[in-house]
Amino acid sequence: MCKKQTKKKAIVIGATSGIGLEVARILAERGYIVGVAGRRVDRLEEIVKCNENIKAYRQIDVTDEAAPHLLNELIAELGGMDLYFHSSGIGWENCELNIEREMKTVETNGLGFTRMVTAAYSWFANNNKGGQIACITSIARTRGLGAAPAYSATKRFQSHYLECLAQQSRMRRLNIHITDIRPGFVSTDLIAGSHFPLQLSANSVARSIVKAVIQCKETVTIDWRYRMLVAAWAMIPRWLWTRLRFVK
Repeated sequence: MCKKQTKKKAIVIGATSGIGLEVARILAERGYIVGVAGRRVDRLEEIVKCNENIKAYRQIDVTDEAAPHLLNELIAELGGMDLYFHSSGIGWENCELNIEREMKTVETNGLGFTRMVTAAYSWFANNNKGGQIACITSIARTRGLGAAPAYSATKRFQSHYLECLAQQSRMRRLNIHITDIRPGFVSTDLIAGSHFPLQLSANSVARSIVKAVIQCKETVTIDWRYRMLVAAWAMIPRWLWTRLRFVK
């Protein structure tokens, strides 16, 4: 079960722009005490300055081995943590298989994701404290997308990793609730200039995310159009899927 209390404390990783920034603001509006983290210090300072419920920040790069230590510092400054929200991720449309882009995607969405989520999970476990870990994966987790190989593959990895943690939490009776958030394509810097259709606004997606987090959902696909789309994708046999073209 998800822990309930009046003044919850949330850490948002990847809060300098896009969905992460919007989620941090909405959580603060809802009465959460919020700590934010990301790579751009000037934006973090501005976020804290503009909202009285956003109390602390740390400059954290999830690809840095020191990132878990900085996360623990931020938790300590906030006075604890009830919700860890992970919105840090990168990806490109990469039909040319630019190896630098592929490896950066794996480093951030694979290694960096694992580094931070396990740090948050361990904090809850070591402090004998229930809580919630909510992470943005993607509808791209559903099938392998030839236009974005590393992105869709790492999103599949993230989703499976969260499923493993949800099962482990029950096995160990840790009361750590896991929420896997699967948005459709969102109009942010991440997909700027891409050909992806049905792009959603970051604010509307963030509001749906916060609602799902408060309701302690295990998984949520945003929005209804994408729920229909991924259901259709899942029914396509592999031999046919690999013959489909999604970009010119």
